[in-house]
Amino acid sequence: MSDVRVTSAEFVKGIRGTNGILFNRMAQIAFIGRSNVGKSSVINALVGRKRLVKESSQPGKTTEINFFLINNNRYFVDLPGYGFAKLPEKKREGLRRMILWYLGELEIENRTVVLIIDAYVGPSEFDEEVLLLLERRGITTIIIANKFDKIKKSKERERKQALSEALSGRSYIPFSARTGEGKEELLSLIL
Repeated sequence: MSDVRVTSAEFVKGIRGTNGILFNRMAQIAFIGRSNVGKSSVINALVGRKRLVKESSQPGKTTEINFFLINNNRYFVDLPGYGFAKLPEKKREGLRRMILWYLGELEIENRTVVLIIDAYVGPSEFDEEVLLLLERRGITTIIIANKFDKIKKSKERERKQALSEALSGRSYIPFSARTGEGKEELLSLIL
């Protein structure tokens, strides 16, 4: 069994368009999801550091595609959130286009996408659009339902069934950046 620990993690750069880092053949694990779904918290939980990725309660803080070198052999790629963001409509649309450009137009070898949805809210309309795009392009996709710790124990089974239905039977990992639930399973898939 391979080692599924993050032993090193460092910020490399943020980009807004074509850049050589996109094509250097190193594996890219891209994290996407709507604004405030917890992308930064998920990445921080995976690397075991509280502040590698800056977290914000204000939606729309990430405005670049941020690259973090993990274990000196792959990048975690933090994409801007989509949907609700405290930004003008033109900037929100620009972020949406940047996400679709990264996912839909770039030919990147060895790329996996981790789509983060809110366990309580379920997938958004744009989440579904992104899933269909990824499936059409044949990009390996892992879905995690973050904030699972906020679901009452008595409602977990019901919520899991609702998520399965909302995701049209696609598999997902119940995840909590706060408690670590799902961390080992996700790390084993991406490392």
